[in-house]
Amino acid sequence: MAGQTRETSLQAQFVVAGSHAESDYFGLIRAVLDGPPGPGRDEALAGAYSLLLAEIRENRRPPVQTIAFGTSGWRGRLGKDISVRSVQVVTMAIVRMYEEVAHSVELAELLGVASVEEARTRGCVLGFDNRFAGELLAGRVAAVLVSAGFIVHYAGESTTGVLSAAVLRRRAAFSINLTPSHNPLEYGGYKFNAADAGPAAAPVTERITSHARALLEEPDLQPILDRLQEEEGLPRSAAFHPFDALADWQELVAANEPRHGLSMPRAVAGFHAEEGLVVAIDAVHGASRLHLRRLFADTRSPRLLLLRDGADVTFGGVAPEPSWQNMQTMVAMLRARPERYRLGAIIDPDGDRIRFTDGNREIGMNSFGAMAYHFLHEYKMKKGMVAKTVATSNLANSIARAFAEELFEPAVGFKNFKEVIGRALVCFEESDGITVIGHTPEKDAYIGLLLALEMILSTGLNLGEYLDDIESRYGAFYPDRDGIEVAVHGAALQERLGRLAEYQAGSHLMVGGKSLRIDEVISIDGTKMVFADGSWLMIRPSGTEPKVRFYVESRTRRGTEELVAAAKGLLVEAGVL
Repeated sequence: MAGQTRETSLQAQFVVAGSHAESDYFGLIRAVLDGPPGPGRDEALAGAYSLLLAEIRENRRPPVQTIAFGTSGWRGRLGKDISVRSVQVVTMAIVRMYEEVAHSVELAELLGVASVEEARTRGCVLGFDNRFAGELLAGRVAAVLVSAGFIVHYAGESTTGVLSAAVLRRRAAFSINLTPSHNPLEYGGYKFNAADAGPAAAPVTERITSHARALLEEPDLQPILDRLQEEEGLPRSAAFHPFDALADWQELVAANEPRHGLSMPRAVAGFHAEEGLVVAIDAVHGASRLHLRRLFADTRSPRLLLLRDGADVTFGGVAPEPSWQNMQTMVAMLRARPERYRLGAIIDPDGDRIRFTDGNREIGMNSFGAMAYHFLHEYKMKKGMVAKTVATSNLANSIARAFAEELFEPAVGFKNFKEVIGRALVCFEESDGITVIGHTPEKDAYIGLLLALEMILSTGLNLGEYLDDIESRYGAFYPDRDGIEVAVHGAALQERLGRLAEYQAGSHLMVGGKSLRIDEVISIDGTKMVFADGSWLMIRPSGTEPKVRFYVESRTRRGTEELVAAAKGLLVEAGVL
């Protein structure tokens, strides 16, 4: 009775009968998750999700947050922003864009097709992550594409890196992945990659955005959408092709072994042969849970530990990101193991980000990307440049300098690596994304996992030991980053962050009670201040969330803490906090 009373109270607090717009279904879901576990909570949670499902199906209002593609697609709240109607509109915008290809040389080059007929024939690779209503939304996307004459290669639930590999193996025209990556459970998302299988260039996403906004204003839109929604579910059409996307990923890696030197079968064989190696992987209930055991040749070895590998659209109530906080169960598990070699990895819901531990040390992408570059260059004997975003640690800079190799350092966003794909041995960013030469131009957690396995098997070192060795040769770097939610957005936020322009090369900033001279200011993405001692801090608005992000790096741990405090102080000074 108490459970029923609590459920009734929560319904009254968050649900307005007959009004999806005024109801806060995720407020209800969060409140239910905070309650005591048991059948009552499960029933209440199912009821809350049924209300959300009705909103996703029935919502005919424009998204609360205007449709806009950022550095990694479009993200919004399920129901309020991401609905059957809104994803169909965005898909129609993509169709409209392809109908313009023949009239724009620039667009044809960016999309990698010469005409809409070519795009229809080559088709779209379509998938989704584990988010609530993913299959429903994918079915509606497929309905739009099939009705417009496009072949749909349907992967179902899958990861970003796998879908990108499928684009390359099938020579598809583009991919659509319904995912908000590592965002919290309230979010849905929409990623578009063109024929190169990498994140779309800004002119492409700008065109999709403008077409989608224009479609929402068209008076005859709703009857078209209603016809598309008459038959719910996946299309029954000869143009709709379900397929095994992970097999495409495996084939791509095998075909390009001469370029990167990596082999999944060899690494898995090495895992089986090395009885002193334990591997723990946390899927955080995301799409990678469907692939992990298969990547290890369906082994049931007690030395392969899979964590949070069941279906759960709530992610157990945690923010599903590859963070140190989310790794603590794995860390404790690894520390209790008797094996000499220990590899732990955590993967985000759409499988494009990965972070590591050996049970003693956290290895984020700032360090792991540099390690991957060193490994391919020195152990696999692959010579060439390294690419990293401007917000990433300078450890890779130090290694490239020692190798007399080129460094490419663009703005934040994986799409900014496009000009060096095929030349850079490794491309990586500070937020746990990586790819290698001969692989996809999209970040991929699985290629990171393969790299980590091969590193241990080739070097005879745990990842932390390998990093210690690298730092002893090229110097130690101590990066950190964080994101802070802000109340101002858009032009107002840009104006306030613009106040940081007073800090130029030659000026000084107080850090840890000391006045540090700014040697260089880099403004290709926000504001990055590089100090005379080689430390730096960077501030930029997020391209996907209502946050301002800051990044820092010092050559000492204490210095990193002081830079974090200085960055927060600058945000206060700018009027953002």
